[in-house]
Amino acid sequence: MSFTFRAVDPVKDAPVLHSWVSQEYARFWGMVGCVEQDVVEEYTKIAAAGHHQAFLGLDDGVPSFLMERYLPEASPLADVYEVQPGDIGMHLLVSPPDGDPQPGYTTAVMRAVMAELFADPATRRVVVEPDARNHKIHALNEKVGFRPHGVVTLPAVDPSEDHKQGLLSFCSREDFLATLTPILAAPAGATGGVDQ
Repeated sequence: MSFTFRAVDPVKDAPVLHSWVSQEYARFWGMVGCVEQDVVEEYTKIAAAGHHQAFLGLDDGVPSFLMERYLPEASPLADVYEVQPGDIGMHLLVSPPDGDPQPGYTTAVMRAVMAELFADPATRRVVVEPDARNHKIHALNEKVGFRPHGVVTLPAVDPSEDHKQGLLSFCSREDFLATLTPILAAPAGATGGVDQ
């Protein structure tokens, strides 16, 4: 696995993005019933926003995931929590597997995304608000250091719903790094006081 990121081209990338967001596994993305032109319009709007960017994640050059980075203060999150300096919002959608799923692949993608976000020294904390029913992403978030803050009500993502219940969670740079080096980050009592 070798992950790189590039900005989404709304027109060129629409076919691959549509093939992901329109599938049932991506229902929390709110685009299951969309057509390709809907994807073009959504990502054209994001590209023009100035406070929200979309990136295609490539694995050895092959499109493998979608990462969105946004400023929480310019989003509906500003109405549900006190945005701190250095907060950056993130959305992630991993492509469906091509063949048999690789154990640990999604965790590796998430770690790459977090490393990319924290590569900016101004980023102090990553903020997410996945659908409260999306238990798979909650478990993945926990693996990389996110701590749940609570369920918040946000505007609907899914056109069939009138609002979204999101699990607001935060991950500081320190919490993320601790997941990469669990023995070194563990308190002395957790290792029996043995120097590592």
